[in-house]
Amino acid sequence: MIRALAYRAALTVVTVTTAVVAATAQALPVHAEVPNSVTTPGSVTAVDPLPPSSWIPGAATGTKVTYTTTGPLGRPATSTGAVFLPPGAAPAGGWPVVAWAHGTVGIADRCAPTVTGKIGGPYLAHWLSQGYAIVATDYVGLGTPGLHPYLDGPTEANSVIDMVRAARVAEPGLSERWVALGQSQGGQAALFTAARATRYAPELDYRGAVATGAPSNLENLATLVAPGFPRLPLTGSTVFVSYILAGLRAARPDLDVDRFLTPVGRDALTAAETECYETTAPKLAGVSIGDLVSRPLDDPALLSAVRGMLEVPTTGYDQPVFLGQGMTDDIVPAPLALKLAGELATNRQPVTFRTYPTGHLETMRASLPDTTAFVRDLFAG
Repeated sequence: MIRALAYRAALTVVTVTTAVVAATAQALPVHAEVPNSVTTPGSVTAVDPLPPSSWIPGAATGTKVTYTTTGPLGRPATSTGAVFLPPGAAPAGGWPVVAWAHGTVGIADRCAPTVTGKIGGPYLAHWLSQGYAIVATDYVGLGTPGLHPYLDGPTEANSVIDMVRAARVAEPGLSERWVALGQSQGGQAALFTAARATRYAPELDYRGAVATGAPSNLENLATLVAPGFPRLPLTGSTVFVSYILAGLRAARPDLDVDRFLTPVGRDALTAAETECYETTAPKLAGVSIGDLVSRPLDDPALLSAVRGMLEVPTTGYDQPVFLGQGMTDDIVPAPLALKLAGELATNRQPVTFRTYPTGHLETMRASLPDTTAFVRDLFAG
């Protein structure tokens, strides 16, 4: 009975949603230009110290790395990220690596975590305390040339994987064993990473992934976006759609995204490209998704591009994945995760799905007892 009610509730919401510090300055490395191929994914082009104010609490060192990765359309791109080491000597074989994929901060350069210094708080401090090195990509286009292609899953995954490669060049004490960990946008990135990590970087020892609050099934929304699209009872939806369209416009000028936009839509994309989430969201508080567009998003090439960015893989996972979802999440609604979990189960993927009586950000901490044991088992295997 409970399952039946949950299924009917999930189906209803899915239908509605888719229709609508401890170290001193001497511990920091000096700036180093690293000669390497500028087109090989994971190549390091610069290593710089991060100010201790940007470090994860409890870190022994904090380093910024600039590296090459693969961007939209398979083209070489540049990204940056941070590497944090736990205190003490590295264990035999090197520090096991947790590759952190951050949630939505915006798409402007000023929003990059290594620029703002807001790279990780108590949540990442927990993982550092478990004896894992933390490597944290900013993603392509955040603090580097070009606009960040928001929720472009393949590009995000490449950024995460190549950050692990680059981190091991910058910090030789890192192990080749690693897992991906992400929340919200980063949860989506972790899922895309999980589906391609072994194939994309076979020289590394990828062990599995944790994704919480991960958006999915959003590609189904694009076919329904049109003038008059109803306001969704969710937080930040208009901002997120603005980010997707702005990133798509920059990555795919051939699609001429502007021809679908109203003046309000063009202003929204301009705000998205220049400001971070905390200032963009209030400006778009009274704007609906339908206000952004002057005509339906009905171009087959555009819809194909959106699907290629947003559609979370439901096959191809060769290592265990933990998928966590808050049941009161008003940013990434639970029925979307329930639908994804059902598809993954149908396809017999190695996914553990857990729900929590929490909201969006709260799910990270609520899931820690489960995810801590899950990651420990991944590294023990």
